[in-house]
Amino acid sequence: MSIDPRRNVALRTANHSRRTFLQSAAGGIGSLALTAMLAQEGRGAGYGRLHHPAKAKRVIQIFCPGGMSQVDTFDYKPELDKRDGSAFDPDGQLQFFASKPGNCRGSHWKFRRHGQSGLWMSDLFPRLATCIDDMAFLYSMHSKTALHGPACFMMNTGFTLPGFPSMGAWVTYGLGSEAEDLPAFVVLPDPRGLPPGGIINWGAGFLPAQHQATTLDTSAPQHPIADLFPPRDFAQATPASDRAGLNFLQQLNELHRQTRPGDTELEARIKAYEMAARLQLSAPEATDLSRESQSTRDLYQTEHPDVGPFGRQCLLARRLVQRGVRFVQIYCGAENTTAKKIRPNWDSHEDLPRDHGYWGAVLDGGASALLKDLKQRGMLDETLVICTTEFGRQPAAQGNGLGRDHNAGAFTAWMAGGGVRGGIGFGATDELGFKAVEHPTYSYDLHATALHLLGIDHTRLTYYHNGIERRLTDVHGHVIEPILA
Repeated sequence: MSIDPRRNVALRTANHSRRTFLQSAAGGIGSLALTAMLAQEGRGAGYGRLHHPAKAKRVIQIFCPGGMSQVDTFDYKPELDKRDGSAFDPDGQLQFFASKPGNCRGSHWKFRRHGQSGLWMSDLFPRLATCIDDMAFLYSMHSKTALHGPACFMMNTGFTLPGFPSMGAWVTYGLGSEAEDLPAFVVLPDPRGLPPGGIINWGAGFLPAQHQATTLDTSAPQHPIADLFPPRDFAQATPASDRAGLNFLQQLNELHRQTRPGDTELEARIKAYEMAARLQLSAPEATDLSRESQSTRDLYQTEHPDVGPFGRQCLLARRLVQRGVRFVQIYCGAENTTAKKIRPNWDSHEDLPRDHGYWGAVLDGGASALLKDLKQRGMLDETLVICTTEFGRQPAAQGNGLGRDHNAGAFTAWMAGGGVRGGIGFGATDELGFKAVEHPTYSYDLHATALHLLGIDHTRLTYYHNGIERRLTDVHGHVIEPILA
């Protein structure tokens, strides 16, 4: 086969030309950070059709890293209150994650029945309690690990090891996006920082690279995506130079791609540049919360010094799914950085009333506003809202009696909207909230249920990798039928 010498020269100089071009490119495509802007246009690359009729079209997932205490929030245990102060482990045989068990410690907040369903919720969530009839609680969640990073990976990817595709990546691989000018999968990290495990929590793993998430910075509403626009003093940035530069870059990438078949990262990069051009028009409008009415911003408490950052995340999530984004993940908490003041997440080893008291108000304000806003706009029926943490906390006290240690044996998640039957609970823990005993439920079952509501059979959403037909639920998972509407 003969080789066109002109093409050969172009290939030899492609890397240098691309590098030089990217260093000076205008119009917001001059940073390789844009490789994270991954969008699936039109139908899903994996399947493009549903396995059965869908109840939900989109997902908003709230993730609360650090380990939310089930016995102080959603899982009412009157027996634990009765045994408050008594020995949790009379024989002294148990060892928790980071401590020996202290005495039993009842809930730091009073529990009350709410709504027509009469389900229990603690006083930590007075606003969320008004939405209880729209929520289905999974009381018997448990994890394979009590380590934050691996447990976050398991809840997000179905595996405790890093490197596997996240749920959002699987969903967009299967279904694609309804939006032409916005990414299919968006993550809104906590303004305080990344969660345990970092960006791996929303990676694409071995799926085509275009399915990893785009992160938006809600703390910088004018510039939610890094390097989307060129510096103001960059005079070379003009519409004409943008078009010429994009055409030139497209030619270089096409030459590069022809010699590297199957390189999904390059394909994702090309799509990212194309998406970047569209995002310059769509992102500022989508992320501009000032376009919302004052009453809506008040509902989300966007100006509140503590609730405001998370409220803005929740409001932005609603705006994104309203514009066709398939999967939005919101983080309520970041990685641990200090235990001297309020912890930056739910990891309440020293002082649970202090830490959960702060984060409870944050979650209560944003999540309740999101559910109410979606419902009043007629969007909740087709939007699946999921709220989870990576594991729970122990019924026994830790440290000075105000903290609780990690507990992989029991925690609570909840789901609402999108085909979920509200006002019910599924599964149960023992009388102290120590272990899941009735219908023990893993992340696999939650993922299988979410995919089912989106019209996907979790056993058929697969990707062949290293000789194995991989899937989000590994070789496990059952749809939780009782919570389906």
